[in-house]
Amino acid sequence: MTKIINSVDQNFENDFNNLLTMNRSSDSDVTQTVAAIIDDIRKNGDEALLKYTHQFDKNSLDINNILLEEDEIERQSRDVPSDLCDALKVSMDRVRTYHEKQLPNDLVYEDNLNSKLGYVWRPVESVGVYVPGGTASYPSTVIMNTIPAVVAGVEDITMVTPMTNTAISSSVLYAAKICGIKKIYCIGGAQAVAALAYGTKTIKSVNKIVGPGNIYVAEAKRQVSGFIGIDMFAGPSEVVIIADEKNDPKIVAADLIAQAEHDQSAQSILLTTDQKLGDAVNKEVENQIDSLPRKDIAASSWENNGKIIITQNLEEAVLLSNKLAPEHLELLVDNPEDILKRIKNAGAVFMGRNTPEALGDYLAGPSHVLPTSRSAKFSSGLSVFDFLKKISLVEFSKEGIEQVGDSAIKIADNEGLDGHSRSIEYRLTKK
Repeated sequence: MTKIINSVDQNFENDFNNLLTMNRSSDSDVTQTVAAIIDDIRKNGDEALLKYTHQFDKNSLDINNILLEEDEIERQSRDVPSDLCDALKVSMDRVRTYHEKQLPNDLVYEDNLNSKLGYVWRPVESVGVYVPGGTASYPSTVIMNTIPAVVAGVEDITMVTPMTNTAISSSVLYAAKICGIKKIYCIGGAQAVAALAYGTKTIKSVNKIVGPGNIYVAEAKRQVSGFIGIDMFAGPSEVVIIADEKNDPKIVAADLIAQAEHDQSAQSILLTTDQKLGDAVNKEVENQIDSLPRKDIAASSWENNGKIIITQNLEEAVLLSNKLAPEHLELLVDNPEDILKRIKNAGAVFMGRNTPEALGDYLAGPSHVLPTSRSAKFSSGLSVFDFLKKISLVEFSKEGIEQVGDSAIKIADNEGLDGHSRSIEYRLTKK
């Protein structure tokens, strides 16, 4: 796969369109498998939940101990090194502060008919947070998915995470503890999503599910969406970097690799005006990947999905970036505020040479749950608004209904809805 392409190349448009239409999701057909699991959970509840937990998570939990008690959470949390505890507290505090500034105000106003109109905000009542298990530990997932809900005022938060080798990561449990999560179930996979959505005798159903997972978890969230809410349809992670000639190739390469090591399907793209920088970054990526513990994953991601694009100027780089609509966008340029004015599509923008996307993954402030697969063209990252509902308010005065009632009746009559007409008309004729 050609790693470096130039926007003036004869085949550039075709090459770039291939980037836009590239399918980076797994080819596995999991739809039917997940549908069967969900149906089984709906019909057989806890019995089916335990069956799949034993089958996929390889543990021997029974229904009486899938809930991790608070004293056990406290006990296991003590194993976390103090410096990591401090780091997670820094992350939580920064994420909380950022999201507190998002909280909206209610609005009620009186119009020229002395009628009151407006809206009030109310939190979602219950939320389930999915935290992946497996070989890696992701306490940041707990913070980034939970704190926006806590700030929004969600009172009932349930966490699910699969138990691996008869244990759950102590750092994940510590993150849950400082976020105030009281209920943690040792379950994962599509079966956990189904249990949260439809409920079992043991697990109470929730109004919304958030959090990342493998393709089975993502498909399960897709299938239950509509019955309950979900955060988003998350695809493989991605970064676009716009860089000028003043950058250190070592740093640019490190930022590209930071995304590539997430997943073999992750995508890292550099847009630069400087051919020399592009060539140097390409060599540096290859050198740095060799020293990574996850070098096989990063190498596969870079080989199959990575690209360096030489643009004629920064304006063209912005144009291409807006078409890519990346999850993460780094602006490694002077005066990034000038570039920002022209950015239309991105999940999060990281401004300037001192702002690696990795800071956003852990503690910058915004949630790291962001739109992928070009969905930044029409959606936003996780925030307090994902856990709030805006309820419209309408209160008409007698004067108000008398002034506009006839207009409403005419519209109802035109639509053939006599019942609507009468509900207004009876009030107008009431003595």
